[in-house]
Amino acid sequence: MSPLRSFAPDVRGRVGGALFARVAGPAGKENRARIHDTPGPRWFEADSPVRTVHGDASMFIGGLRALLLQSLHPLAMAAVAAHSGYRGDPWGRLQRTSTFLATTTYGTADDAQAAVDRVRAVHERVRGQTASGETYHAADPHLLGWVHAAEVDSFLVAHQRYGAEPLDEAGGDAYVAGTARVARALGVVDPPRDRQELTAVLTAYRPELRPTSQAREAARFILRHPPLPLVARPPYAVLAANAVVTLPAWARTALGVRPPALLPEGSVEPAGRLLTRTIRWAMPPAPPLTDSVANAG
Repeated sequence: MSPLRSFAPDVRGRVGGALFARVAGPAGKENRARIHDTPGPRWFEADSPVRTVHGDASMFIGGLRALLLQSLHPLAMAAVAAHSGYRGDPWGRLQRTSTFLATTTYGTADDAQAAVDRVRAVHERVRGQTASGETYHAADPHLLGWVHAAEVDSFLVAHQRYGAEPLDEAGGDAYVAGTARVARALGVVDPPRDRQELTAVLTAYRPELRPTSQAREAARFILRHPPLPLVARPPYAVLAANAVVTLPAWARTALGVRPPALLPEGSVEPAGRLLTRTIRWAMPPAPPLTDSVANAG
């Protein structure tokens, strides 16, 4: 084997390992083995659109977009600012979120329900007041409905623009319907079941949304001051820029965000597609479940 051919797998392994460790945390390998290798029925079949979307590198962009969009609900943002530790432990929060998504998407039905139960217990304890005196409770079904709708919309928008295999119309509706299963388990009442209902839900929340100082501070932290080494900041800036350009214009205006000036006009989306392809190359998906693992129990 030539030195160049042997060098490529080594680079792939190093880059993919570093990304996986950052996203999944120190227990990532053990969690991945448990999630994928434990026998038993799953909430989602191997060919489910939920698995297609959640297993793609476009989630890096969709996740950032979701955080920005969710922050525009003042009660959701107040809860995050007071209880999530996103400034003091942003990577811990990311790792907990990615483990939850992986467990509900790929894990056994029992493990998925246990993950939901843990989140619901946390939500039950998260209560407080905004600076203006409005009360919030993270277990409020209405507030959970906004968080869910903004997340599903963000993941789907990012996948359709940057995913390896964008969904057709029926697949998009099936994705929304699939995520409704997790939403109901978390306490959302009547979550959207197709893209038309998702659009209607997002529209219905618009009168409640506004850019608080906490939301704008969070956007600055997410987009411009991530706790990353210098070498990782240029690719992160590309992800952040694409999260911004996929937001609705009203949300960009409300948060006062725009792509960084270092990316010339017209190059943001091509750079995003190139970067997501690179991440996809560096982080190949987990092997598909065998019938014996998926159906055991």
